[in-house]
Amino acid sequence: MDKTDIRSLDYREIQEEMTRLGEKAFRGRQIYQWLHEKLVDSPDEMVNLSGALRKKLEEEYACSDLEMVDVLESKTDGTRKYLFRLNDGNVIESVLMKYHHGNSVCISSQVGCRMGCRFCASTLGGLTRNLASGEMLDQIYKIQKHSGERVSNLVVMGTGEPLDNYDNLVKFIRMLSDEHGLNISQRNITVSTCGIVPGIYRLADENLQITLALSLHASTQEKRKELMPIAYKYELDEVLMACRSYFEKTGRRLTFEYSLVGGVNDSEQDAERLAALLKGMNCHVNLIPVNPVKERDFVQSERGVIEAFKRKLEKYRINVTIRREMGRDIGGACGQLRKSYLDRTIRRG
Repeated sequence: MDKTDIRSLDYREIQEEMTRLGEKAFRGRQIYQWLHEKLVDSPDEMVNLSGALRKKLEEEYACSDLEMVDVLESKTDGTRKYLFRLNDGNVIESVLMKYHHGNSVCISSQVGCRMGCRFCASTLGGLTRNLASGEMLDQIYKIQKHSGERVSNLVVMGTGEPLDNYDNLVKFIRMLSDEHGLNISQRNITVSTCGIVPGIYRLADENLQITLALSLHASTQEKRKELMPIAYKYELDEVLMACRSYFEKTGRRLTFEYSLVGGVNDSEQDAERLAALLKGMNCHVNLIPVNPVKERDFVQSERGVIEAFKRKLEKYRINVTIRREMGRDIGGACGQLRKSYLDRTIRRG
């Protein structure tokens, strides 16, 4: 029988587990502190527990413990890209980005992805499995320990579709913002989705204060179908209606991610249609120069085209920025490091 991942147990659950084992509830508080504040990886490091209890923990539970396989650091902006191996041998990637306002980490929520977005390397191998909440947390913990600096902002925007791993995602958010752990403000957490409509409505009812980022990438339903297979399941109007509902229930301004693909979705007409779609919404548009993926034939829009697209949106009073390209020299886009590692492994095999 598979052991329970102790790092995926929340503050209440771990105290209940200690009671089940015949221990005092305060032992659960101590263990939670070791795992989520002191960031240890093994019961052996929990020195204020008895030897007998530490042995019991080893026997009863597993513990998410990511192994650092590779770290790449950008020479241009200091961005670090991490490749981690999970307990079962699968690999995932995470990114540390340093800004003036603090350190931001982008984490993966799944091993692979089944959404099939045409411009993304994450989805090329399909979905292997979901990540447990403890595995999502440990990406941040390992990066914070390696860098020696506190993480203050978090984006769930790496490999995987977060709302396709809904229960583990929500538990992860609550644990990350728990005062007994890293206590990162929910207002500093962003979750990106390609547009799973029922998941957006569910998330709006969770009483969270996170930012929702929708991967929009097109100004019409037809173009969205070209780029994102999820558009065959949910109409663009449905997705935007769910986003409006999210804002009405949470009061949190929405972010719309728009990857600019040369000659595909970057025309003046695209900008005008996008402005019309978002008219009256409390939102921010993040224009993303698409990262070329060798398995696809998409190219990045020219800089002048990107700037013109931005000016057109601003003309219609849409709040818009162009995402600063981080880690371009180390393959900073989602899935690129993991894909290259898997390709090398296959060639060696």
